[in-house]
Amino acid sequence: MKLASRRTYAVGAAGLGLALLGAGAVPAGATPGRTQAAPPAISEQNVMGHLKEFQKIADRSGGNRAFGTKGYERSLAYVKGVLDKAGFTTRIDSFTYKGTAGHNLIADWPGGDTNHTLFAGAHLDSVKAGPGINDNGSGSAAILATAQAVAKGHLKPKRHLRFAWWDAEEEGLVGSAQYLKKLPTADRKKVDAYMNFDMTGSKTFKQMIIMRDSEEATDAFEKYLAAKNIPIFEVQAGDAGSDHSSFHKAGIPVTSLATDLDDCTHMACDRFDNVDPKLETTSANAINSVIWQLAATR
Repeated sequence: MKLASRRTYAVGAAGLGLALLGAGAVPAGATPGRTQAAPPAISEQNVMGHLKEFQKIADRSGGNRAFGTKGYERSLAYVKGVLDKAGFTTRIDSFTYKGTAGHNLIADWPGGDTNHTLFAGAHLDSVKAGPGINDNGSGSAAILATAQAVAKGHLKPKRHLRFAWWDAEEEGLVGSAQYLKKLPTADRKKVDAYMNFDMTGSKTFKQMIIMRDSEEATDAFEKYLAAKNIPIFEVQAGDAGSDHSSFHKAGIPVTSLATDLDDCTHMACDRFDNVDPKLETTSANAINSVIWQLAATR
């Protein structure tokens, strides 16, 4: 996450301890009477397993997973391997920044109306100072586990589903900006909502921080979290901080989900034990639930 100040607006309540026990519930806000299987619940073992892999990659790659390093290259290969095995169509979106090659990973789930695309993304790179397991292995792992749930549940969406893992976010939101620079205006208009996930497992949790711009996506997240009495803070859609800003500037409706900055942000101590497993699992299931809910509509 690019560090930036936030203006926040309280809209939630307390009661996190009980909330974390109910991560795999049926999608909040689903239309009564609609025939829709509940998404497969994402287990703590699943999502934290991805974070263990990111930590192992950093440990054998000079201690980080930053843009232009072996750590990032290996992280990308790991995520792509999981997605290819799950049945996604993947492609590498390459760019150059300050003479260094960068690589975003784009994954599409077969089916759904491509004129109405739901897009979920997270940055995969860390800073060079550390392994970046919360920032942003956590968001990357949460949407990877969601993609696996989509495959496991054989989801047949009405809207097309696309996932992305961005490179060079820590350099200034470079990867997502480069992707959008190449994306034709007509294709931008086909994205109904972009949802960004950055730092989803902070141990210093106080509230879920949500970007309000895409009304349907934001409302779906807030209903899910409010049903579990999880505190929510809203931020302005124009606030900088992560890759949602690139999409917002391109005129695409956005929302984002994040937890608080912690004491190890952008430091060597942002390791596996810097992530709260229950909170990370809750975040992953919130993402999973909302994507399944929105995929059923058009």
